[in-house]
Amino acid sequence: MTIGIDQIGLYTPNWYIDLRELARARGDEPDKYTIGIGQDQQAVAPSSQDIVTMAAAAARELTIDTTKLGLIVVGTESGIDASKASALYVQRLLGLHPWVRALEIKEACYGGTAGLMMARDYVATHPGQQALVIASDIARYGLATGGEVTQGAGAVAMLVTEAPRVLALADDSVYYAEEIMDFWRPVYQDTALARGKYSTEQYLAFFKRVWAQYQRQSGRTVADFDALCFHLPYTKMGLKALRLALPAASAVQQAELTARFERSIQYSRRIGNIYTGSLYLGLLSLLELDDTLTPGARIGLFSYGSGAVGEFFSGTLVEGFTAHLHRADHAALLDARTRLSIPDYETLFRDKVPYGPADYSSDPAFFAGPFVLTGVSGQERQYRTN
Repeated sequence: MTIGIDQIGLYTPNWYIDLRELARARGDEPDKYTIGIGQDQQAVAPSSQDIVTMAAAAARELTIDTTKLGLIVVGTESGIDASKASALYVQRLLGLHPWVRALEIKEACYGGTAGLMMARDYVATHPGQQALVIASDIARYGLATGGEVTQGAGAVAMLVTEAPRVLALADDSVYYAEEIMDFWRPVYQDTALARGKYSTEQYLAFFKRVWAQYQRQSGRTVADFDALCFHLPYTKMGLKALRLALPAASAVQQAELTARFERSIQYSRRIGNIYTGSLYLGLLSLLELDDTLTPGARIGLFSYGSGAVGEFFSGTLVEGFTAHLHRADHAALLDARTRLSIPDYETLFRDKVPYGPADYSSDPAFFAGPFVLTGVSGQERQYRTN
């Protein structure tokens, strides 16, 4: 039985900032952000957008056979409730039937991959069934902080099925977990705590470890891959990991892998860090912007979630995969966004749903997107379909 990704959907909020403007506002050289970090733009989520509205919007792009859907998983580290799964809100907003398992997975940026692997295993043991996996996040570090340039917002939705039409997943995962304190977010605050340099070191150390073990277990080397995708908290991080694998490749393949990596980071350069969805945003960027990949091409994927879990796995492209992508729609989504001035961005950033029991109303001026959070009343979040 072949199992994998049958369809992929994307959503990001309607507002963004230019990081060159942000650099000048913070007294930095623009090249520090665009070259040193590898980011050009950053999606900004108003308080009317959260992981539920973005997850539902990304999944709305998919054609789901509700008679076969048996599992809904949302991977996130921007959870809106310490108990209730965001998948339940998504289920209602999309009008999906109730005869499903609906849950939320948390392990920093690894949650999307955990959901994908759970979905693959579910379909393997439930022939004919489908699973919906959504990675949805808002990365927040605070204004004028060291992590500000690595913020972002968005969601990637994937339908996992038998006989997938985009990417067939191989049963070759290698994963490693170790309790470390490189990045975390206590339940009493909405901004993350990070040891930036240490986290970078751990990301690269985890990649080297699982990549070496993957080669031992699978017998594959870098020569067996047509492209490599990475978790992208910022695009320069993925480049550092790629450079660890490149020396074993021929000069021709090094050039090919580097060129395809560049295509895989284009969406991230415009949207920013979306935590659990960052790896799959890179995969989507590669598939929609690279015209040289052909059916049968093997893609390697490295997932990392601070705290920490790392996993490397692969998939092969299916015949006719390009017909099941939404390249034009995603280009239109990104091009139609509204550019914010830095003062307006700072105002929007501060306008957030409070961490507390008070009622709250979102600003209708920022009610854009298929679904919006209109406010909180009686400690219950109020959603509306546009």
